[in-house]
Amino acid sequence: MTALLKLRSVWHFSLFNKQPYEEIRSYFGESVTLYFQFLGFYTAFLTLPMMLGFFQWFVAPDSVAFFCIINIIGAAIFLEVWQRKCTELAFIWGTISMASSLDDPRPNFIGVMGKDVVTERLQPQSPRWKTNVKMYCVSFPLVFLCMIGGFIVMLASFWIEDLLKSYPDLPWFIYYVPSSVYAAMIYVMNMFYRQLANFLTEWENHRTQSQFDRHRVTKLVPFEFVNNFMSLFYIAFIYQDMDMLKYQLATLLIILQFINNIQEAVLPVVIQYYKKKKADAIRESPPLLSECLLDVEELDPHDPQVIQAEEECRMEPYEDPYDDYLELFVQFGYVFLFSSISPMAAFWAVLNNIFEIWTDSFKLCYLHQRPMARRVKDTGAWQRAFQTLCTISIMTNCALFALSPALKSMAPAMSPVEWVLLFVGIEHLLLFIKQILHFAIPDKPDWVRIALAKIGYQSTKALKKQRLENRRLRKISEFLPNKESLKID
Repeated sequence: MTALLKLRSVWHFSLFNKQPYEEIRSYFGESVTLYFQFLGFYTAFLTLPMMLGFFQWFVAPDSVAFFCIINIIGAAIFLEVWQRKCTELAFIWGTISMASSLDDPRPNFIGVMGKDVVTERLQPQSPRWKTNVKMYCVSFPLVFLCMIGGFIVMLASFWIEDLLKSYPDLPWFIYYVPSSVYAAMIYVMNMFYRQLANFLTEWENHRTQSQFDRHRVTKLVPFEFVNNFMSLFYIAFIYQDMDMLKYQLATLLIILQFINNIQEAVLPVVIQYYKKKKADAIRESPPLLSECLLDVEELDPHDPQVIQAEEECRMEPYEDPYDDYLELFVQFGYVFLFSSISPMAAFWAVLNNIFEIWTDSFKLCYLHQRPMARRVKDTGAWQRAFQTLCTISIMTNCALFALSPALKSMAPAMSPVEWVLLFVGIEHLLLFIKQILHFAIPDKPDWVRIALAKIGYQSTKALKKQRLENRRLRKISEFLPNKESLKID
């Protein structure tokens, strides 16, 4: 409890990379600490596109393409540098040599006990083909159906909005209702699908936690992409209405972030209040078994330890930072997928993340039970999800440039085919630059690489020394007289 009180006192007003990471790691473990490292690192990076957005908005409004390209390249650099940062942290924390194939089975893994071929220990075993059948025959079709459902809800929202526009005499705020309701529907569908993804991944019976996390992310990312971004793609490339796209993007970004913060910081407080109220009512009611209990010592309800235990029992469990990564993934898409349309999206993201640091620390320290510490070496499947989103951002923004009338007016002599080919070439060039950055920025810093090489050299040297010592002892044992020959008849 003393460690938690100390952590509370120094954490809530920390911004960006000034958070007490070592104290967080000693209390919550590496998994939670890595999330807050990522949140601080990502928020600090967002200040660059935020300042560029301010400059472009107020000083150089005609230079959208230039600043958009800088944003995209900056996002690619950020992801590569973050992977490098993960390696540094993993080395410092001693998790860099973790191998997912050697992980212990999850507590919820169901199987028949048998000897593991690698560790030769008794562990639950289950054929991999059963998991694959569940994934390909049940889970993936359900994911596809949910994606279609999200697309249908999007079309219904646009249909209602077009229907309302046919009645010009309605109050002005009525026309904004469909977009606001659709943003709330996105949140509701996200909550439902997250529960479904957790259920399906658990039902598939993956052996290790890393496999479970990877397949859960694989299910969730496609649906979240359709549910959160498909309406923006539809407006951009079907309607080709850039003003409507700006409004829809701002509505989704602001409303969804507001709902998420309310759900994280306010809703648990309300739930905890009603749980306490219910517990107090039960305590004040006459006990039903009072006549049957003899010589049972009652706990003092005013004892600080009893009060603390009751408060912790009423708290909601905190499994892992999975949902928190998902929020940042969606936000990353809103900021970079359409950065050529809304340069100020990074500003709203920075404001949200500053508040997010406070709300996430608050919910961990006050509203949730202490999670089981879990050792990790990187963000795993989330790194690949962010990389994929960055690649799609390059394609999306180049396509938006090709549709821009302002840019088209700068080259009136070009035919439509030449114009499209120009931006296809720019897109391929940016993808090539992204790939160059991937190889130019090594995942391991020099000092980590040198330290690992030294550790490997010392291990090899110690192993050789041990082998030489064993060989010397065997030779000595060969020259020793046999015990049988020393016996006296």
